[in-house]
Amino acid sequence: MDAADQNRLKVICGPTASGKTSAALKLSRHKQIEIVSADSRQIIKQLEIGTAKPTREEREQVAFHLLDLIEPGERYSAFKFIEDASTAIKDILNRGRLPVIVGGTGLYLKALSQGVVEVERGDSRVREKLESELDELGTEQMHRRLSEIDPDEAEKIHPNNKQRLVRALEIYELTGKSKSEIVASGEYRKAEFEFDFHCLIPPRELLYERINKRVDRMIEAGLVEEFHGLIERGMSDRLRKANVIGYQELLDWRDGKADFEEAVNMIKQNSRRYAKRQITWFRGQTDAQFYPNEQALLDVLLQ
Repeated sequence: MDAADQNRLKVICGPTASGKTSAALKLSRHKQIEIVSADSRQIIKQLEIGTAKPTREEREQVAFHLLDLIEPGERYSAFKFIEDASTAIKDILNRGRLPVIVGGTGLYLKALSQGVVEVERGDSRVREKLESELDELGTEQMHRRLSEIDPDEAEKIHPNNKQRLVRALEIYELTGKSKSEIVASGEYRKAEFEFDFHCLIPPRELLYERINKRVDRMIEAGLVEEFHGLIERGMSDRLRKANVIGYQELLDWRDGKADFEEAVNMIKQNSRRYAKRQITWFRGQTDAQFYPNEQALLDVLLQ
């Protein structure tokens, strides 16, 4: 492994069911890699089939990190993800192997590559007020407000980047401190590595077909039986709080809000909607490379 591999790590990302894990497994046949998962659902213990966790055979083929970290319903922050991912990356590198980040959770990937401030979102009314003011006053005036509060951060944010602008102002209103002060105090975390994003986005019709078929395979593989086992262990409230597609719809089925066929169709529909949101997020990452299929991705990663 050369120095370039250590300095710029590969991220295989994309929407659910796009083939990320499959591509990483194929890559492992050619390179000594280990996978650092960036999936907010696969960190949850006991949720196996519905979160499409790697199988035992797949885990024997290549080592996976950051699976099964929390119980259903427990909080896990992007701030903590950076810590855990960085620890895993360093461990893999120290053993002379190549870490590859694989996942579709944009919040985690953004935190890993751009850093994050450990501040709770707090009262949503604060953000709603700022967004309303942004619509009323415009980006330039709100950017001037940030310049008065936090000139260093304002210099880094383009006035048209509404999301970062509102977040920087929100941090100040929630904490009374500027983001720059928080960064200086150590309440800010960023990975020590650079990342190249390789995004797998199949044509939408193909992706939706893959999602539907995967849900059918989950049912055949025992998703309902897994769900009943969780309910028997008193996990209903935890499942509801975890709000994971697949289990949430089965809770509605158990509670009589939908029949079984409706629940399965809702799992498919909600999965497709989730994929659509993911695609929108990834398309906004202008420094990412995009691929329509696994082979196109592998052709680049194996160069």
